[in-house]
Amino acid sequence: MSEVDGATLIARSLKQQGINHLFGVVGFPVGPIAAAAQKEGVAYIGMRNEQAASYAAQAYGYLTGRPGACIVVTGPGVVHGLAGLANAQQNCWPMILFGGASETYRGGMGAFQEERQVLIASPFCKFAHAIDTVARIPYYVAEATRQAIYGRPGATYLDVPDDIITGKADEGKVVASHKVPEPPRCQAPPENIEAALNMLERAERPLVIVGKGMAWAHAEDEVRAFIERTQVPFLRSPMGKGVMPDDHPLSVAAARTLALQNADVVFLMGARFNWIMHFGLPPRYASDVKVIQLDIAPEEIGHNRPTDVALVGDGKAIMQQMNNGLAGRQWFHPKDTRGGRRSLRKRPTTSQRSSRRSRTTLRPAAISGCCATSPNGCQRTRS
Repeated sequence: MSEVDGATLIARSLKQQGINHLFGVVGFPVGPIAAAAQKEGVAYIGMRNEQAASYAAQAYGYLTGRPGACIVVTGPGVVHGLAGLANAQQNCWPMILFGGASETYRGGMGAFQEERQVLIASPFCKFAHAIDTVARIPYYVAEATRQAIYGRPGATYLDVPDDIITGKADEGKVVASHKVPEPPRCQAPPENIEAALNMLERAERPLVIVGKGMAWAHAEDEVRAFIERTQVPFLRSPMGKGVMPDDHPLSVAAARTLALQNADVVFLMGARFNWIMHFGLPPRYASDVKVIQLDIAPEEIGHNRPTDVALVGDGKAIMQQMNNGLAGRQWFHPKDTRGGRRSLRKRPTTSQRSSRRSRTTLRPAAISGCCATSPNGCQRTRS
């Protein structure tokens, strides 16, 4: 029976998982992986530094939906590659970092550039494991792929010793594996959809915050249909850019702080209450603001601020539910109005409440540029 070496199995496994590009810096012991990748039809892109290679791989993963793959040499190469691994994990971008290692039978002996690589990679990824036999390579690549793209996307690490890369196994004994399918698009419970729509219906100053989770879910059409049907103003996070046009008349980006501070209901749509969104806390948000939170990860619900309605699942699937739930509802503003009761109003001060003479209404359609015409001057901030 014919034999196959570990490097070839890694290349074939990557191709089987729909990963057609491999980034890295060659050297001991990962050089054969780069050579095998090119033979198997996986394009190898050599970089000048492992940090750059790992950053390229994580960007590839986010853009393609399949994990970006990166190979680095043992020891310092793995340490350098941790930068992209950690960034992929925090940014929720799928990638697999393959770290070369010395032979398995020399572990702990002070082998060339030896380091406890699985241990040091573990805090920066969802899954970290050493490949223990040549025959099980397809299993480990498939598992790393599944972990990287299922649930909240993130980083994975595989430790690849030299004797696994150059070793051989009978092809008939290689563990069979299959392409990991696209992640299931989970929906939210119908009662939560209704609760979210009811909360938005009762709101006077609702605001949608669009994050990169909606871009990852390819929910652009669903998000736009919902916002334009309901006429609710929106902000986008930096990575949410592109889901809705920046020049859309319902964008309140030019009055970001004013919008956040005055919203009475926030629909956090595939975004997180982290530093970018000021943790969801005062003074950037009202202390009594209600929160509808859509996220793929259950553990993100209620993070930093309590959530009133949780929509856990796939962004595209849930926004389809939200759009379907709008059927028969007449609470959104008609297109021929100029904001109605849902226009974003600046809250009056105590003195303004008594006089009722200085109340200012900011309509989303009028906030496409600088607010210098406001009686209180420009409301643009650097937030």
